[in-house]
Amino acid sequence: MALSDKPTPPRHIAIIMDGNGRWAKKRGLPRTAGHAAGAEAFRRIANYCRTLGVEYLTVYAFSTENWKRSAEEVSGIMKLLRRYLEEALRDMEKNRVRFCFFGDLTKLSPELQALCDRATRQSEDYDVQVNFCLNYGGRDEIVQAARRFAQDVKNGIRKPEELSEELLSDYLYSAGVPDPELIIRPSGEMRTSNFLLWQSAYSEYVFMNVLWPDFSPGDLDQAIEEYHRRNRRFGGV
Repeated sequence: MALSDKPTPPRHIAIIMDGNGRWAKKRGLPRTAGHAAGAEAFRRIANYCRTLGVEYLTVYAFSTENWKRSAEEVSGIMKLLRRYLEEALRDMEKNRVRFCFFGDLTKLSPELQALCDRATRQSEDYDVQVNFCLNYGGRDEIVQAARRFAQDVKNGIRKPEELSEELLSDYLYSAGVPDPELIIRPSGEMRTSNFLLWQSAYSEYVFMNVLWPDFSPGDLDQAIEEYHRRNRRFGGV
């Protein structure tokens, strides 16, 4: 199908990149090999989203719960992330993608924090935006937002009665970013896993049986087609 014949993509797509470990296990490979294949899948899908005209892509890269995995696996994931960011910084002028990070980055190594900060600053004038959820949890995001609002109340900047859904949204990591219309979870699992709990109130979920490293542009096309078959009523009739 020609690009001009494809359905108009949602403005904001979010993806739970799941299935790397099972992909590796099926092939008798270490889990780190699955994460490396998953990183390549991300590059493939991010480039395709840009081709389609998707304005925002949010991906679940590392959750607050992922620290429970083995030290070897966590170290491997962090090395992959560092390598990706170093490559992205080299190619930033060519790709012109804006980087944003959702999560508590203070738990990351100083080197990785510096790379995230550099990527954010150097790409701030670009239009297409990729949001990396890194050391991120949806519940934790809401708690941190509530704490920041409470601190502003304590400092006399805000009053408790001013709090609204719109105002609390301004305290989230995703402040200024529209909520995702479509959230995709590959791997066959059917749960949200603490991902964008506030922002997904009216998102359409599409669950797919393909493992993330095998996720293709064709799979994304299928998810977008399914999205267009939905009747989004936002609580109405």
